[in-house]
Amino acid sequence: MPERRPSGSADPEMPCPCGKGAPYAACCAPLHQGRRSASTAGQLMRSRYTAFVLGDAAYLKKSWHPTTRPRRLDLDPAMEWEGLEILSTTGGTAFHTDGTVEFRASYRHGGSTGALHENSRFTRHEGQWTYVDGDVTD
Repeated sequence: MPERRPSGSADPEMPCPCGKGAPYAACCAPLHQGRRSASTAGQLMRSRYTAFVLGDAAYLKKSWHPTTRPRRLDLDPAMEWEGLEILSTTGGTAFHTDGTVEFRASYRHGGSTGALHENSRFTRHEGQWTYVDGDVTD
């Protein structure tokens, strides 16, 4: 996995952490930099995962729906995200206003490994896809 860098910066030619196979510069970077918006809930989910990998709290807050956005977001620098698997999606396309993305994100923290399994809800706010909340499952 790519090394965590401050402020969401990353080598533009590295493979994007979201797992799509494209270089970061052509994949999630334009969303992180505000040059493009997510066209689907799934794309927003992938870009948010990449923001977690890179430690980009500003993008995470910006892409969070204002009614559920935390005032403060402190990312754990010891958390190492190691892979994202999209398990299922409902709605969330250009033709929808809401959608869900079920995912599993593998991580390493303090010498232990684990996975976050969540069914996330997304909605459009002012024309943009935003993360609302999610149900964590085992």
